Amino acid sequence: MIKKKILFLIITIFFSNKILLADIKIEVLVDNEIITNYDLENEINYLEILNSNLNQLNYNQKLEIAKNSLIKQIIKKKEIKKFTTMEGANQFVDDYMKDLYTRLGFNNDKEFEKILKQKTNYNLSKIKEKIEIDLYWNDLIFSKYNNQVKIDKKKILSRVNAMQEDSKKEYFLSEIVFTKKKNRTIQDYLNEIKISINQIGFNNTANIYSDSDSSKFGGKIGWVSEISLSKNIKDKLSEINKGEFTDLIKLANNFLILKIEDKRVVEINIDKNKEVERLINQETNEQLNKFSKIYFNKSKLNYSINEK
Repeated sequence: MIKKKILFLIITIFFSNKILLADIKIEVLVDNEIITNYDLENEINYLEILNSNLNQLNYNQKLEIAKNSLIKQIIKKKEIKKFTTMEGANQFVDDYMKDLYTRLGFNNDKEFEKILKQKTNYNLSKIKEKIEIDLYWNDLIFSKYNNQVKIDKKKILSRVNAMQEDSKKEYFLSEIVFTKKKNRTIQDYLNEIKISINQIGFNNTANIYSDSDSSKFGGKIGWVSEISLSKNIKDKLSEINKGEFTDLIKLANNFLILKIEDKRVVEINIDKNKEVERLINQETNEQLNKFSKIYFNKSKLNYSINEK
C-alpha cells in the first residue's frame, strides 16, 4: 500500500512539475504517511510567506521547522480521524482563511493565491486543508477538555469593574511559549533561547522553540490592550521598551517570553458585558491551548516517526 502511494505521488509530481524522479526522496515516515524532500521544500516556502524572517535562517534550520510542522499536521489529522470522518468543509474555514491573508497584508484570496503559486506548489485548497485540520483539532480538544476548564468569573468581573474609560496602551506583541524539558533546567534552556535570539532574532527563535501555534508566524500575536493583561505581565512589559523582550514569565505549567514589536495609546470605551465575555473567552482559550499541547505530546508517542 505504501509503495503504491509513493509511486502515485512520484508520478503526479513528475507530470505536474517536471521534477526528475531521482530528485524525489522520502525524508520522514509517520506510520504509513510519507514526507518527501519535495514536501519539505514546499512547506519551507509556505512558512516563509507566514514569517518572512525565516529566510534569515540557514537551510538546515528551516528544514527542521518544516519537518516538525508537517509531522504535527499528520499526527493531528490521524488523531482527528479517530473521532470524525472530516467529511465536508468546516463552516469556519473561509473566515479563518480571510483572517490569515489579511494578517499577512493581502487584500483578498486572489492576491494570496498569486504569492502561493509564485513561491510554492500549494494552492488555496491546500491551505484550506491545513486550516481545516487545525479547526477540527480545536473541536476535538474542546470536546475532550471543556469540562476541565476552570474560570473564576468573580475575579474577571472584579477586574472589569476596576477598568476606567481612558487612554490605554496597546502592545503589538510576539511570544515564545515553552515548557520545562526533561533532564534540563529552565535556566539552561532559557540561556539557549537567549543565545538563539541574539544570533537569529526573536521571531526566528519563536519558530524553533515556541510551543504556541503563533510560532509559525514568528511568535507574532498582534495588538493586545493592556487592560486585558494580568498585572504580572503588565509589570513585565512596563520594564522594557519597544524592540526589547521580557524576562521569563511563569504561566501555570508554561513559561513565556514577550517582545514588544510596537506600542500605541488609544482611547477606549468599555462595554463591561462584552469585556467580561472577551476575558472569559481569552482565559478559556489559554487553558484549552495548554490541554492541546498535553494531548498532542501524548498522542505523538503512539506514532512511529522514522527520519532518514
